Amino acid sequence: MLKTFFFCLLLTCLLTNCGQIPHFEQNIDLPATGWAIKNELKFKFKIEDAKANYNVAYNIRNTLKYPYHNLYITYFLEDSKGKVIATELQNISLFDAKRGKPFGSGMGDTFSHQLPIPTFQRYKFPNTGNYTFRVVQYMRHDVVGIQTMGVRIEKE
Repeated sequence: MLKTFFFCLLLTCLLTNCGQIPHFEQNIDLPATGWAIKNELKFKFKIEDAKANYNVAYNIRNTLKYPYHNLYITYFLEDSKGKVIATELQNISLFDAKRGKPFGSGMGDTFSHQLPIPTFQRYKFPNTGNYTFRVVQYMRHDVVGIQTMGVRIEKE
């Protein structure tokens, strides 16, 4: 019974998400030496329909070499003039804090996550135009084990 429930849940997730083409998606591969604290990631995209709702998520791929259960990052959303219109420090859990079991999907020692950003669910951008979404890691030092960091934007 429990297996059937999880199979149906997985099938529902696959059918509702896999066919959707993102409005914008970009993933940046990070060096094997780690994500340097000074390495700010920039994602530039264009919004042509300011009346629509958008959902924004992080794409993160990490390995078991990542030494912590969480990742602190700060995002900055800038409009076309470079004005920051939204910013927030976030604590993202990549592993179970008690058992150390990795979250996400994966095989071997690599795991992928697509994590919705709560502030940007059903989000309406203020205007049409170009935007920049900047991401900075705030772990206080360079970290290894984060292979890829990305942003995905879906129009509802």
